[in-house]
Amino acid sequence: MPKSKNGDKTIFVTLVRSPIGYTKDQKATVLALGLRRMHQTIEHKDTPALRGMIRKVVHLVKVEE
Repeated sequence: MPKSKNGDKTIFVTLVRSPIGYTKDQKATVLALGLRRMHQTIEHKDTPALRGMIRKVVHLVKVEE
C-alpha cells in the first residue's frame, strides 16, 4: 500500500460557533467531524475528504495544524 503524501500529519478542529441557525447539511458536517459541543477540540488525520468537510463549515470551526 503506498504511503500518503501527507505522512502522519494531524489537524486539530475546534467548534467555535454554534451550528444552530445554519442549514441541516452544515449541522450534519459538524457532527460528522465529531464535534458535539462548543469549544470541543478533535484531532483528525489530514486527508482531502476532511479538508472538504472543514471548507464547508469554515465559519464555525477553528483549525490548527
